[in-house]
Amino acid sequence: MAHKTFISYKWSEAQSLRDKIIKALGDDATYYKGETSESPDLTDTSTENIKKNLKDMMYDTSVTIVILSPNMKKSKWIDWEIEYCVKNITRKNRTSHTNGIVGVIMKVDGSYSWFKSTGTNCHGTSTVSYEMNKVYSIISDNHFNSNPKQWHCNECKTYDWLNGSYIAFVEEDDFLSDPNRYIDNAYDKSENDASGYDLVKQK
Repeated sequence: MAHKTFISYKWSEAQSLRDKIIKALGDDATYYKGETSESPDLTDTSTENIKKNLKDMMYDTSVTIVILSPNMKKSKWIDWEIEYCVKNITRKNRTSHTNGIVGVIMKVDGSYSWFKSTGTNCHGTSTVSYEMNKVYSIISDNHFNSNPKQWHCNECKTYDWLNGSYIAFVEEDDFLSDPNRYIDNAYDKSENDASGYDLVKQK
C-alpha cells in the first residue's frame, strides 16, 4: 500500500540521494508530498513563511524519510521537521496522525563508516553501533526505544535492528533496493499513536 511521504534532508549534501529515493519509489512517487525541483524557492523568505510552506507539505503525510548525512545538524529545518511530524497537529478541526519515520544512512565515499561501525555480540554475531552525536537528539532519542524491548538477542541485549527502534536506520543501498519495505514498516509502527515505543516528541 502506498503512503504519502515527506523527505527531510540537508539540501546542500543530500539532494542527489533525495532524487534517487523519489526515482526508486517508482509509481508511488506520485504520493510524495515534499519539495521537488519545481517547488518554489524559499531561500529568501522569512522563517515563518518557510515553516508555513513546510507545514503545508507535511501535514497530510503519513511517513517521513529522513536522510542521515554527515552535516545534517547544520540544517535549519531537519530537527523541526521531525518534531512536527511526530506531534499530533490540529488544523481546521482535523488532527494529524503521528508519522512513521525511517532514517536512511547516506553513503559517503563508498562507505557508511562516517556514522556506522560494526562489532560482535556474546555469540560472535555481527552487531552495529552508530555515531549518535552526528544526528539530532530527537532522532537519537527515538532509536532503540521499543517498549517492551524488542531484542535481536535477549541474552546479549541487542535490539532488533528494524523493530527495536521507532526510527530505524537503513543503509542507502538497502533502502533504494526496496523502499516500500521500510516505508511500510515505519507506517506500521505509527499505528495506534506509536504504542510499543517510548516516543520523544520534542527536540
